[in-house]
Amino acid sequence: MKNKILVTGGAGYIGTHTCIALHEAGYDIVIYDNLSNSSCAAIKRVSTLIGQPLEFIEGDIRDAETLRQAFVDHQFFGVIHFSGLKAVGESVTKPLLYYNNNVSGTITLLEVMRQYNVKNLIFSSSATVYGDPKFLPIDESSSRSCTNPYGQSKLIVEYILEDLALSDDSWNLIALRYFNPVGAHPSGQIGEDPNDIPNNLMPYISQVAVGKLEKLSIFGNDYPTVDGTGVRDFIHVTDLAQGHVAALNYLQQQVDLQRSNSKRSSSKSSSVGFLPINLGTGKGTSVLELVSAFSSISGQAIPYQFTSRRVGDIASCYASSDKAKNVLGWEAKLSITEMCQDTWRWQSINPTGYD
Repeated sequence: MKNKILVTGGAGYIGTHTCIALHEAGYDIVIYDNLSNSSCAAIKRVSTLIGQPLEFIEGDIRDAETLRQAFVDHQFFGVIHFSGLKAVGESVTKPLLYYNNNVSGTITLLEVMRQYNVKNLIFSSSATVYGDPKFLPIDESSSRSCTNPYGQSKLIVEYILEDLALSDDSWNLIALRYFNPVGAHPSGQIGEDPNDIPNNLMPYISQVAVGKLEKLSIFGNDYPTVDGTGVRDFIHVTDLAQGHVAALNYLQQQVDLQRSNSKRSSSKSSSVGFLPINLGTGKGTSVLELVSAFSSISGQAIPYQFTSRRVGDIASCYASSDKAKNVLGWEAKLSITEMCQDTWRWQSINPTGYD
């Protein structure tokens, strides 16, 4: 019998790609999403790609009653928790919305999980929890502090998970700290489709390339970097999806080991507790370098203008991924070129997204 996984936010950008990877790895999936920044069309396309329908529950992560019904109807092994608002700029102007959704929603989910004794969770965290890093590459022992409410909401949830693990050692909690997901499924059928004006760099570049937007605004060209623009660790979304499969496989191995040890001994076997792991490539790419690479791949000019720095942004951020490799056996495989190729395929096939 395949393990069944609840994927909150499973209709979103990272969620849809992860659902495909989970299916390919033999997991049974139930998607839970309120469709605030996602589309039923994305779920239908995932179903087509995997060759079978996906079960979908429309619900808000803060809706305890709908969540409880999902746990009554299904016997879940664990939860992959993507649900959350994710735009740095928007979080600065709407902090209460971000704390309500990202923090309160996670607390509601954890309370329902505890009620139904489902204590295996993979949390969608972020490299923003490191704030303005004191050294590069950033490893998991780096100090945590945030420069914007979005990152702060992720960090608060991490603190909650840490305290939960300390209070109850039966929890297995992995926080995957993403760097900058980009790219799309190689089929070109699913990809990043933000509502309104994109908040993230790659979809903005691709929408300029396809003619949907006039030009790119680059926030700051006076950072202490290779060309004055911000440097980030861009990771292909399909690599990121495989990171979730690796984390889930690791949880399964640990749970099996705990059960085996408890049968052989009267003493209780230790759990995973709270385990933070970076998912990145370990390489930094500047905004202008990404623009150049995308223009070369697409054959399209990417007009841009420099504007003032954006509140909450930092100069450089890229990962040490040694822990992911050593603990999960995972490492990123796809290059900036492949990230641009797959993004352009998605955007050129779907110039207006899922609409």
